[in-house]
Amino acid sequence: MTRKRYIVELGMGADLHGGNVTKAAQRALQDAISRSCLCGLFDIIGIDNPDRMHVEVKIGCPHPETLDQEALRKTVPFGSVSVEVVAGGLSVRGLKLPALGEGDTIVMAAAALTVYVDVKD
Repeated sequence: MTRKRYIVELGMGADLHGGNVTKAAQRALQDAISRSCLCGLFDIIGIDNPDRMHVEVKIGCPHPETLDQEALRKTVPFGSVSVEVVAGGLSVRGLKLPALGEGDTIVMAAAALTVYVDVKD
């Protein structure tokens, strides 16, 4: 078996009120997932179980040490998931609205989602 890369998709997400890096990263990852229909895995490659996918997630965000990687993994519905977090994204002053979150910081995260499948040589 050889692991072959099937798709790379990019996404962007933000937390507009509160500066929650994990929330921004989850939204970025969901953005990438929502534009990825992997029907070719079933129709062309012939996998019978979506858990055969191997998903690599790379997130660029401010304050990467604060990101909850386990919460991010749960955003991916199928397959084994690995997460790499690097410094990146954006952090800017927003509007303080206590009803929507704590603080006045907007954080933006970028996600790269890469899906691999093990195929016979």
